[in-house]
Amino acid sequence: MKSLILSFLLSLSVILNAQIKPFRFAFVSDVHIGSPNGSSEEDLRRTVRDINGLKDVSFVVLTGDITEFGTNKEIKLAKQILDSLQIPWYIIPGNHDVGWSESGGVMFKTVFGNDKFNFTYNGITFLGCASGPYVRMSDGHIPRDAVNWLDTTLKNLKKGQPIIFLNHYPIDNSLDNWYEVTDRLRKFNTWAILCGHGHANKAFNFEDIPGVMGRSNLRAKQDEGGYNLVDVTHDSILFTTRKPVSGQEKTWTGIKINKDGYDQNKKFVRPDYSFNKKYKRVKETWTFSSDANIISTPAANDDMVFVGNQNGAMCAFDLNNGKLLWKFQTEGAIFSSPAISNDKLIFGSGDSNVYCLNTNNGTLIWKYTTGASVLGSPVINGDTVFIGGSDHSFLALNKNTGNKIWKFDGLEGPVVSTPVLYEDKLIFGAWDRNLFAVNRNSGQLIWKWSNGSPVRNFSPASCIPVISNDAVFIMAPDRVTSAIDAQTGRTLWRSKDGNIRESIGISENGKWIYGKSMQD
Repeated sequence: MKSLILSFLLSLSVILNAQIKPFRFAFVSDVHIGSPNGSSEEDLRRTVRDINGLKDVSFVVLTGDITEFGTNKEIKLAKQILDSLQIPWYIIPGNHDVGWSESGGVMFKTVFGNDKFNFTYNGITFLGCASGPYVRMSDGHIPRDAVNWLDTTLKNLKKGQPIIFLNHYPIDNSLDNWYEVTDRLRKFNTWAILCGHGHANKAFNFEDIPGVMGRSNLRAKQDEGGYNLVDVTHDSILFTTRKPVSGQEKTWTGIKINKDGYDQNKKFVRPDYSFNKKYKRVKETWTFSSDANIISTPAANDDMVFVGNQNGAMCAFDLNNGKLLWKFQTEGAIFSSPAISNDKLIFGSGDSNVYCLNTNNGTLIWKYTTGASVLGSPVINGDTVFIGGSDHSFLALNKNTGNKIWKFDGLEGPVVSTPVLYEDKLIFGAWDRNLFAVNRNSGQLIWKWSNGSPVRNFSPASCIPVISNDAVFIMAPDRVTSAIDAQTGRTLWRSKDGNIRESIGISENGKWIYGKSMQD
């Protein structure tokens, strides 16, 4: 019976494949709007003009890294340029669009309408989704809401429907959950996976699914950039690089359509969690599966645990059994780790608000509206809440009323981490290349420190400083550990040992600092 069903599905797939009419689309990736000299913007304008001049291109797909830093300004400029296209276009974000995003990815969805797409052209369904990482540096990751969306979308396809899947990352261990995609797509008539990220044309095999990485649209060290033209027929897909100014073309790879399906019994390497069974000092008491990524750190009191998710929900659970006790919905993604003081739970949201909720029932006590997303996490000291946001400012608010005590406006980038209190100082980093120390009572600047790099991506923004013996220690994206005089902001020493990045801890006695590299 099983062999008859399999034969029927394969026959249906062959019939559907044969109905495909040849067509061509443009495949553009890694645009990186936001260059200092405007070259990336000109490269995209050249590509748009070139595509508009071609009469045989049906639509355009863009596979992420649309911007350099994910700022609201860059995203809006990219949209302005792409709106000049005279044919339909479909877009998904890359790590540069969301990893340093001052809105936590909210602005990308606001400006472009979504961070996913699903359309069918000439009998082929094209599916694309985001892949993070969101507001931090790590491996890529297909968000939970995108995996749920993929499940629903695939379930609604007719049997044998041809699929081309698109993502910014290669669907391999560049993503920490790549198998959640390949395991699903291998059960369907998946023709190919297209991606960007690597800035080079390259053919892949993603667990037997043919894959193609497209080049960056940037000119780099050449006179002009480029993109790919993709020709689809019922039995093959051909990829041709095209340069938008000279019109030079070169066909460089092709895919022969798999009409036999994928071997469902074939095994592939998967993450190994047996370490947890071998060392049982930490035991699982309960689990909760959220409908969206949980990126912030939970907070807990004696009876309850609180955590927000990327769909904007702040949830409270019974600490003993994991039962959901209440949920409060905000209008933006929550990356802010909540802080607790007595019966008050305080956190920020991508909807531009700082919220204070009653821990017992989730009712709103107060909210403070800022000028942009609030991705930073609060620290509470006495009756004062300290929290930074994406409106390039840092706030001190009254814990009981939400009234502003002071506001520090001396930033040129968003705050996404947790500040540290030390003596009369509040110390925090921002995505403007600087670490700041301000007076905790007045918000007046005491000092600011920079690692000397002109690259914003190396800012000491996503690391929470630790302090010992009047020295502030940070580990920033430049992979350098720095020690800074807590009183003056003067550099004491810097070390490249360990290749450590944005991860730091300190021993209880203050004699040791700890870091984690990005290497397994």
